[in-house]
Amino acid sequence: MTRDGGAAGAADEPGGSGGPPGGAPRTPEPLRSAPGFLVRRLHQAYAAAWLRHVDAALTGPQFAVMTAVHAYPGVDQGSLAASVSLDRSTMADVCRRLEDRSLIRRDTAPADGRRKLLTLTAQGETLLAEVTRRVARLNMRLMNGGNDAGELESLLATLGQLSERWEQVADEDAV
Repeated sequence: MTRDGGAAGAADEPGGSGGPPGGAPRTPEPLRSAPGFLVRRLHQAYAAAWLRHVDAALTGPQFAVMTAVHAYPGVDQGSLAASVSLDRSTMADVCRRLEDRSLIRRDTAPADGRRKLLTLTAQGETLLAEVTRRVARLNMRLMNGGNDAGELESLLATLGQLSERWEQVADEDAV
């Protein structure tokens, strides 16, 4: 049985259904060769692994915001949104939730009452350190499956380039 629900080799058998009798059919080839479908599968697996191995209460976007606030304490919420790939309304919601949990502080900027300056609380610093260790362990498990350091660096660079390209395409006007 393969991860995509089909029997190994079943699609290649003459007259084969691509799956076991009564079982789930194999993922169709157009999906198995579609980057978006594969990325969605990766994301689903990552989200499940995050819940099991990292933290069931802290989301990936919340972790990203806390990491960025730790790196840039006192930065304004709007400026930080782009650095963690969140739109302004989602960023505001994530920050509100973190503030409600006493993990960050949002202070009004003295020169502009509309700007919110972000800092981690002591509780936020402690949680971030714990979660960062668990994220590092998860990343090692996910990415070190036989990859050497050079392959891993190359893969991460490729993923970064793909992210940038896909964001550009998403921002382009439709044809």
